[in-house]
Amino acid sequence: MSEYGIIGATGTATTICDNTNTAKVLRSGALDVYATPAMVALMEEAACNALTISSGFSGSSSVGIEMSIKHLAATSLGRSVTATATITSIKKTIVRFDVRAQDSTGSAIGTGTHARAIVEVENFMRTAVEKKDSGKL
Repeated sequence: MSEYGIIGATGTATTICDNTNTAKVLRSGALDVYATPAMVALMEEAACNALTISSGFSGSSSVGIEMSIKHLAATSLGRSVTATATITSIKKTIVRFDVRAQDSTGSAIGTGTHARAIVEVENFMRTAVEKKDSGKL
């Protein structure tokens, strides 16, 4: 166990495929099916829900730093989607997860891995705001 969570701990997040999270609306495709970017966000939400950043680290949060997924099947409008994230390792401030998503038909629609870094909020935000634009693309 670490102050960020326990290996094997899981978190979940659920949504409904509706007209706000389709590939067509999010411009990741032309169809009215659950979008890959929406699935990634739901998997990240599940990972956040698996974390238990202790009260001794009340100024801390986590940020996504890596995602590797496969979107396996389409989900049509009106169906629910549930993502599950399971902590697989914790090394220093990096927490790794196995992530999966399934829809209300019971079909697996996505699998993969995800990593989050534990950050001190004040320093992280200061660095983000102070970062200079290099002008390079």
